[in-house]
Amino acid sequence: MASRCLVRGSINVDEFFQGKGFDDIVSPGQTISSTNLVRRPGGKGANQAAAIARAGGLVDLVSAVGHDGTWVRDELTASGVNTESVAVVQESTGRAIIQVSQSGENSIILFKGANDSTLPSHTIHPDTTHLVLQNEIPLKDTLDYLSIASARNIASVFNPSPMPSAEELLHFPWNDLTWLVVNNGEMREICVALGLAIPPALPSAAVDCARVLLHLLAKHTPKTKIVCTLGGDGLLARLGEEDPVYVPAAKLLGSNRDTTGAGDCFTGYLVAGLMDLSVGQTDDYVAVLRRATQAAGMCVEKPGAMASIPLASDVDARMKSSG
Repeated sequence: MASRCLVRGSINVDEFFQGKGFDDIVSPGQTISSTNLVRRPGGKGANQAAAIARAGGLVDLVSAVGHDGTWVRDELTASGVNTESVAVVQESTGRAIIQVSQSGENSIILFKGANDSTLPSHTIHPDTTHLVLQNEIPLKDTLDYLSIASARNIASVFNPSPMPSAEELLHFPWNDLTWLVVNNGEMREICVALGLAIPPALPSAAVDCARVLLHLLAKHTPKTKIVCTLGGDGLLARLGEEDPVYVPAAKLLGSNRDTTGAGDCFTGYLVAGLMDLSVGQTDDYVAVLRRATQAAGMCVEKPGAMASIPLASDVDARMKSSG
């Protein structure tokens, strides 16, 4: 039986404003000029679903767009995502206003739009083995789907971005969650919200700091595997009782640097690898993490979010050529 994934998440129209300077991200009270405006398909649910499909996974997306965003649904379909459960509603499609500096860093503000719609319940395909969730839809929907997945022994993956409130994190059903994918800052926010005893002086090195926080969080969520991404410093992953696994960042080619879609690309490729693991196509978690890291690195080399997610064949060719 082929592994199948359900993504319950967001669809956005991403509006990219390119800053003139190397570090141009507007600050409070400041006005700066943009050298370019580009509209592209996006949304964390859409991006991660597209990444799963491009990585070779079978994926269904449950989401919503307005009549102004049906073109995004069509692009997802063209990427190999099953969009039969993407509803067209009266609200405007969600928006992400994204500032991108010349160095490739970004700052994002979201308008929920159709992503905040109440959708009818959807039948989960009987072959579904994995569920992927983010935090650009109502938290109630996230919790409902997580509860169903837990009851049906469907592996769940949660990428809590944007971060829920401290109160929501405190009452989140962590024991129902199979995988948590966060960055270092998000992991620290979760530790603070849960009241964990963070040392007053954390190590300055990103990997060492993440190792301390990962140890704290793992004690609170012993049933959950945790992946902490560290950008250019690679990642740490807690896969069980043993010490965390470290995977270095991929080497980048060219001069383009746009990190907008890198996290979603990583999560999608990670999930596609976990789907392969579930049906015995591979048994190597580290290989799955390395492939996801390589895909995210290649994503950074191109502008955009969904548009920059590489195909599996290109990722595998890069890995082969780089040894």
